[in-house]
Amino acid sequence: MDGIENLRTFVTVADAGSLAAAARHLDIAASVVTKRIDQLESRVCTRLFKRSTKRVTLTEFGARYVPQARRLIHDYDEVFAEMSHSPRQVEGHIRIKVPTAMAVAFMADTLAKFQRQYPRVSLDVVLLERPTAVNPSEEGFDISIGGSAGSFPGVVDEPICPLQKWVCAAPAYLEQWGTPQHPCELARHDCLLFSPIGRTWHFESATGPISVDVRPKLSANDQFVLTAAALRANGIAVLPSYAVSSALRTGTLVRVLHRFTVPMGWMKATVPQDRAAIPQVRSLVAFLKAQYAPVPPWDRET
Repeated sequence: MDGIENLRTFVTVADAGSLAAAARHLDIAASVVTKRIDQLESRVCTRLFKRSTKRVTLTEFGARYVPQARRLIHDYDEVFAEMSHSPRQVEGHIRIKVPTAMAVAFMADTLAKFQRQYPRVSLDVVLLERPTAVNPSEEGFDISIGGSAGSFPGVVDEPICPLQKWVCAAPAYLEQWGTPQHPCELARHDCLLFSPIGRTWHFESATGPISVDVRPKLSANDQFVLTAAALRANGIAVLPSYAVSSALRTGTLVRVLHRFTVPMGWMKATVPQDRAAIPQVRSLVAFLKAQYAPVPPWDRET
Protein backbone atom coordinates (compact mmCIF):
# COMPACT_ATOMS: atom_id res chain seq x y z
CA MET A 1 0.00 0.00 0.00
CA ASP A 2 2.87 2.42 0.84
CA GLY A 3 4.31 1.86 -2.64
CA ILE A 4 1.16 2.91 -4.51
CA GLU A 5 0.59 5.90 -2.19
CA ASN A 6 4.18 7.02 -2.71
CA LEU A 7 3.65 6.80 -6.48
CA ARG A 8 0.37 8.73 -6.18
CA THR A 9 2.19 11.45 -4.21
CA PHE A 10 4.99 11.50 -6.81
CA VAL A 11 2.52 12.13 -9.65
CA THR A 12 0.60 14.73 -7.63
CA VAL A 13 3.77 16.68 -6.83
CA ALA A 14 4.81 16.50 -10.50
CA ASP A 15 1.43 17.92 -11.55
CA ALA A 16 1.21 20.55 -8.78
CA GLY A 17 4.81 21.80 -9.01
CA SER A 18 5.22 22.14 -5.25
CA LEU A 19 5.11 20.02 -2.12
CA ALA A 20 2.66 22.36 -0.40
CA ALA A 21 0.19 22.31 -3.32
CA ALA A 22 0.38 18.51 -3.50
CA ALA A 23 -0.27 18.31 0.25
CA ARG A 24 -3.40 20.46 -0.13
CA HIS A 25 -4.62 18.33 -3.05
CA LEU A 26 -4.07 15.06 -1.15
CA ASP A 27 -5.39 16.57 2.10
CA ILE A 28 -2.32 15.49 4.07
CA ALA A 29 0.47 17.32 5.87
CA ALA A 30 3.37 18.69 3.83
CA SER A 31 5.72 16.64 6.02
CA VAL A 32 3.95 13.46 4.87
CA VAL A 33 4.42 14.44 1.23
CA THR A 34 8.12 15.03 1.86
CA LYS A 35 8.43 11.67 3.64
CA ARG A 36 6.76 9.80 0.80
CA ILE A 37 8.98 11.39 -1.85
CA ASP A 38 12.06 10.65 0.28
CA GLN A 39 10.97 6.99 0.59
CA LEU A 40 10.43 6.70 -3.15
CA GLU A 41 13.76 8.31 -3.99
CA SER A 42 15.49 6.03 -1.51
CA ARG A 43 13.87 3.01 -3.10
CA VAL A 44 14.92 3.90 -6.67
CA CYS A 45 18.31 5.21 -5.50
CA THR A 46 18.11 8.48 -7.42
CA ARG A 47 16.56 11.95 -7.23
CA LEU A 48 13.13 12.44 -8.76
CA PHE A 49 12.84 16.19 -8.18
CA LYS A 50 15.04 19.25 -8.09
CA ARG A 51 13.87 21.17 -5.01
CA SER A 52 14.02 24.88 -4.21
CA THR A 53 12.37 26.95 -1.51
CA LYS A 54 9.44 27.85 -3.79
CA ARG A 55 9.15 25.10 -6.36
CA VAL A 56 10.08 21.53 -7.29
CA THR A 57 10.76 20.35 -10.84
CA LEU A 58 11.22 16.85 -12.16
CA THR A 59 14.67 15.53 -12.89
CA GLU A 60 15.21 13.86 -16.25
CA PHE A 61 14.87 10.47 -14.54
CA GLY A 62 11.66 11.49 -12.76
CA ALA A 63 10.07 12.86 -15.94
CA ARG A 64 10.75 9.57 -17.71
CA TYR A 65 8.61 7.57 -15.27
CA VAL A 66 5.64 9.87 -14.66
CA PRO A 67 3.54 8.30 -17.49
CA GLN A 68 4.17 4.76 -16.20
CA ALA A 69 3.35 5.77 -12.63
CA ARG A 70 0.15 7.40 -13.85
CA ARG A 71 -0.91 4.19 -15.64
CA LEU A 72 -0.16 2.06 -12.57
CA ILE A 73 -2.28 4.31 -10.35
CA HIS A 74 -5.12 4.23 -12.89
CA ASP A 75 -5.05 0.42 -13.09
CA TYR A 76 -4.84 0.10 -9.30
CA ASP A 77 -7.84 2.40 -8.75
CA GLU A 78 -9.86 0.67 -11.47
CA VAL A 79 -9.28 -2.82 -10.00
CA PHE A 80 -10.43 -1.74 -6.55
CA ALA A 81 -13.39 0.18 -7.96
CA GLU A 82 -14.53 -2.95 -9.79
CA MET A 83 -13.98 -5.20 -6.76
CA SER A 84 -16.05 -2.88 -4.59
CA HIS A 85 -19.09 -3.03 -6.89
CA SER A 86 -21.31 -6.08 -7.02
CA PRO A 87 -23.21 -6.92 -10.23
CA ARG A 88 -26.36 -5.48 -8.67
CA GLN A 89 -24.65 -2.10 -8.30
CA VAL A 90 -23.63 -1.87 -11.98
CA GLU A 91 -26.29 0.09 -13.83
CA GLY A 92 -26.86 1.99 -17.03
CA HIS A 93 -27.74 1.42 -20.67
CA ILE A 94 -25.93 -0.44 -23.45
CA ARG A 95 -26.72 -0.28 -27.17
CA ILE A 96 -25.25 -3.36 -28.82
CA LYS A 97 -25.09 -4.61 -32.40
CA VAL A 98 -25.15 -8.40 -32.91
CA PRO A 99 -25.13 -10.46 -36.15
CA THR A 100 -28.61 -11.89 -36.71
CA ALA A 101 -27.63 -15.55 -36.95
CA MET A 102 -25.38 -15.32 -33.90
CA ALA A 103 -28.16 -13.67 -31.89
CA VAL A 104 -30.73 -16.32 -32.82
CA ALA A 105 -28.37 -19.21 -32.12
CA PHE A 106 -26.68 -18.17 -28.89
CA MET A 107 -26.30 -14.47 -28.15
CA ALA A 108 -29.95 -13.87 -27.25
CA ASP A 109 -29.71 -16.37 -24.40
CA THR A 110 -26.33 -14.99 -23.33
CA LEU A 111 -27.69 -11.45 -23.11
CA ALA A 112 -30.68 -12.70 -21.12
CA LYS A 113 -28.26 -14.35 -18.65
CA PHE A 114 -26.28 -11.13 -18.43
CA GLN A 115 -29.37 -9.15 -17.47
CA ARG A 116 -30.27 -11.70 -14.81
CA GLN A 117 -26.82 -11.14 -13.29
CA TYR A 118 -26.86 -7.37 -13.87
CA PRO A 119 -30.53 -6.44 -13.34
CA ARG A 120 -29.90 -2.68 -13.38
CA VAL A 121 -28.46 -2.69 -16.90
CA SER A 122 -30.84 -2.07 -19.80
CA LEU A 123 -30.05 -3.27 -23.32
CA ASP A 124 -30.95 -2.04 -26.80
CA VAL A 125 -30.04 -4.97 -29.09
CA VAL A 126 -29.87 -4.33 -32.85
CA LEU A 127 -29.62 -7.38 -35.15
CA LEU A 128 -27.63 -6.67 -38.29
CA GLU A 129 -25.78 -8.73 -40.90
CA ARG A 130 -23.03 -6.77 -42.66
CA PRO A 131 -20.18 -7.90 -44.95
CA THR A 132 -17.87 -5.37 -43.27
CA ALA A 133 -17.25 -4.31 -39.70
CA VAL A 134 -19.61 -1.79 -38.11
CA ASN A 135 -17.93 1.32 -36.69
CA PRO A 136 -19.67 1.65 -33.30
CA SER A 137 -18.57 5.27 -32.86
CA GLU A 138 -20.21 6.40 -36.10
CA GLU A 139 -23.39 4.33 -35.72
CA GLY A 140 -24.10 5.01 -32.07
CA PHE A 141 -23.30 1.62 -30.54
CA ASP A 142 -21.58 1.02 -27.22
CA ILE A 143 -20.53 -2.44 -28.42
CA SER A 144 -20.51 -4.04 -31.86
CA ILE A 145 -20.21 -7.84 -31.98
CA GLY A 146 -18.87 -9.35 -35.19
CA GLY A 147 -16.34 -11.52 -36.94
CA SER A 148 -14.91 -9.06 -39.45
CA ALA A 149 -11.15 -8.56 -39.48
CA GLY A 150 -11.55 -4.83 -40.11
CA SER A 151 -11.07 -2.22 -37.41
CA PHE A 152 -11.35 1.54 -36.94
CA PRO A 153 -9.36 4.32 -35.28
CA GLY A 154 -10.67 5.35 -31.89
CA VAL A 155 -12.10 1.94 -30.99
CA VAL A 156 -10.91 -0.96 -28.85
CA ASP A 157 -11.11 -4.52 -30.25
CA GLU A 158 -11.76 -7.15 -27.56
CA PRO A 159 -11.33 -10.74 -28.85
CA ILE A 160 -14.11 -12.96 -27.48
CA CYS A 161 -13.61 -16.42 -28.99
CA PRO A 162 -12.45 -18.21 -32.16
CA LEU A 163 -14.97 -18.67 -34.99
CA GLN A 164 -14.70 -21.96 -36.86
CA LYS A 165 -16.30 -22.54 -40.27
CA TRP A 166 -17.07 -25.95 -41.78
CA VAL A 167 -17.83 -27.14 -45.30
CA CYS A 168 -21.12 -29.00 -44.84
CA ALA A 169 -23.76 -30.90 -46.78
CA ALA A 170 -26.67 -33.23 -46.10
CA PRO A 171 -25.96 -36.96 -46.52
CA ALA A 172 -28.74 -37.12 -49.13
CA TYR A 173 -27.02 -34.52 -51.30
CA LEU A 174 -23.70 -36.37 -51.14
CA GLU A 175 -25.37 -39.69 -51.98
CA GLN A 176 -26.90 -38.15 -55.09
CA TRP A 177 -24.03 -35.97 -56.31
CA GLY A 178 -20.93 -37.45 -54.70
CA THR A 179 -18.55 -36.20 -52.04
CA PRO A 180 -15.87 -33.75 -53.22
CA GLN A 181 -12.31 -34.74 -52.31
CA HIS A 182 -10.63 -31.47 -53.29
CA PRO A 183 -11.87 -27.83 -53.21
CA CYS A 184 -11.49 -27.58 -57.00
CA GLU A 185 -14.32 -30.11 -57.35
CA LEU A 186 -16.73 -27.61 -55.77
CA ALA A 187 -16.95 -25.85 -59.14
CA ARG A 188 -19.07 -28.82 -60.33
CA HIS A 189 -21.40 -28.77 -57.32
CA ASP A 190 -24.42 -26.74 -56.28
CA CYS A 191 -23.14 -24.33 -53.63
CA LEU A 192 -24.99 -22.29 -51.03
CA LEU A 193 -23.31 -18.91 -50.77
CA PHE A 194 -23.13 -16.40 -47.95
CA SER A 195 -23.40 -13.36 -50.22
CA PRO A 196 -21.27 -10.90 -48.19
CA ILE A 197 -18.11 -12.99 -48.77
CA GLY A 198 -18.50 -13.25 -52.55
CA ARG A 199 -18.26 -16.26 -54.88
CA THR A 200 -14.66 -17.19 -54.09
CA TRP A 201 -14.11 -19.70 -51.26
CA HIS A 202 -10.71 -19.87 -49.62
CA PHE A 203 -9.05 -22.90 -48.04
CA GLU A 204 -5.81 -23.78 -46.29
CA SER A 205 -4.01 -27.04 -47.02
CA ALA A 206 -0.73 -28.80 -46.28
CA THR A 207 0.64 -27.44 -49.56
CA GLY A 208 -0.60 -23.87 -49.18
CA PRO A 209 -3.72 -21.74 -49.74
CA ILE A 210 -6.36 -22.70 -52.31
CA SER A 211 -9.10 -20.50 -53.79
CA VAL A 212 -12.00 -21.69 -55.87
CA ASP A 213 -14.87 -19.85 -57.59
CA VAL A 214 -18.17 -21.60 -56.84
CA ARG A 215 -21.52 -21.70 -58.64
CA PRO A 216 -24.22 -20.50 -56.23
CA LYS A 217 -27.53 -22.30 -56.37
CA LEU A 218 -28.63 -20.03 -53.54
CA SER A 219 -27.08 -16.89 -52.11
CA ALA A 220 -28.26 -15.16 -48.94
CA ASN A 221 -26.92 -12.79 -46.32
CA ASP A 222 -28.27 -14.93 -43.47
CA GLN A 223 -26.55 -18.06 -42.21
CA PHE A 224 -29.76 -19.81 -41.16
CA VAL A 225 -31.31 -19.47 -44.62
CA LEU A 226 -28.24 -21.30 -45.95
CA THR A 227 -28.36 -23.88 -43.15
CA ALA A 228 -32.01 -24.64 -43.95
CA ALA A 229 -31.15 -25.12 -47.63
CA ALA A 230 -28.24 -27.41 -46.75
CA LEU A 231 -30.50 -29.50 -44.49
CA ARG A 232 -32.88 -29.94 -47.46
CA ALA A 233 -29.99 -31.37 -49.52
CA ASN A 234 -29.93 -28.39 -51.86
CA GLY A 235 -26.15 -28.02 -51.96
CA ILE A 236 -22.83 -27.60 -50.17
CA ALA A 237 -22.26 -24.64 -47.86
CA VAL A 238 -19.49 -23.07 -45.79
CA LEU A 239 -21.18 -22.37 -42.48
CA PRO A 240 -20.06 -21.08 -39.07
CA SER A 241 -19.95 -23.78 -36.43
CA TYR A 242 -22.48 -21.95 -34.23
CA ALA A 243 -25.11 -22.29 -36.99
CA VAL A 244 -24.57 -26.01 -37.66
CA SER A 245 -23.30 -27.50 -34.38
CA SER A 246 -26.64 -29.15 -33.61
CA ALA A 247 -27.02 -30.57 -37.14
CA LEU A 248 -23.48 -31.98 -37.05
CA ARG A 249 -24.15 -33.69 -33.73
CA THR A 250 -27.32 -35.35 -35.04
CA GLY A 251 -25.82 -36.24 -38.43
CA THR A 252 -28.38 -34.29 -40.47
CA LEU A 253 -25.36 -32.41 -41.85
CA VAL A 254 -21.85 -33.80 -42.27
CA ARG A 255 -18.52 -32.13 -42.85
CA VAL A 256 -16.70 -32.62 -46.14
CA LEU A 257 -13.18 -31.76 -47.32
CA HIS A 258 -11.66 -32.70 -43.96
CA ARG A 259 -8.11 -32.24 -45.23
CA PHE A 260 -8.79 -28.62 -46.14
CA THR A 261 -9.68 -25.95 -43.59
CA VAL A 262 -11.50 -22.67 -44.01
CA PRO A 263 -9.42 -19.84 -42.45
CA MET A 264 -10.55 -19.30 -38.87
CA GLY A 265 -11.84 -15.96 -37.70
CA TRP A 266 -12.55 -14.40 -34.33
CA MET A 267 -15.68 -13.08 -32.74
CA LYS A 268 -14.80 -9.76 -31.15
CA ALA A 269 -16.43 -6.89 -29.33
CA THR A 270 -15.60 -3.50 -30.85
CA VAL A 271 -16.01 -0.66 -28.36
CA PRO A 272 -15.47 3.11 -28.76
CA GLN A 273 -12.49 4.17 -26.63
CA ASP A 274 -14.56 6.72 -24.74
CA ARG A 275 -17.03 3.96 -23.75
CA ALA A 276 -14.58 1.17 -22.93
CA ALA A 277 -14.14 2.09 -19.25
CA ILE A 278 -17.86 2.50 -18.49
CA PRO A 279 -18.77 -0.14 -15.85
CA GLN A 280 -21.76 -1.66 -17.66
CA VAL A 281 -19.84 -1.91 -20.97
CA ARG A 282 -16.79 -3.38 -19.25
CA SER A 283 -19.01 -5.86 -17.38
CA LEU A 284 -20.72 -7.09 -20.57
CA VAL A 285 -17.42 -7.59 -22.41
CA ALA A 286 -16.04 -9.56 -19.45
CA PHE A 287 -19.26 -11.61 -19.27
CA LEU A 288 -19.05 -12.53 -22.97
CA LYS A 289 -15.45 -13.65 -22.56
CA ALA A 290 -16.38 -15.77 -19.55
CA GLN A 291 -19.24 -17.42 -21.46
CA TYR A 292 -17.45 -18.06 -24.77
CA ALA A 293 -13.70 -18.38 -24.15
CA PRO A 294 -11.50 -20.28 -24.66
CA VAL A 295 -13.85 -22.70 -26.50
CA PRO A 296 -17.33 -21.36 -27.35
CA PRO A 297 -20.28 -23.50 -26.21
CA TRP A 298 -21.29 -24.51 -29.74
CA ASP A 299 -17.86 -26.13 -30.33
CA ARG A 300 -17.62 -28.00 -27.04
CA GLU A 301 -19.60 -31.03 -28.19
CA THR A 302 -19.15 -30.87 -31.96
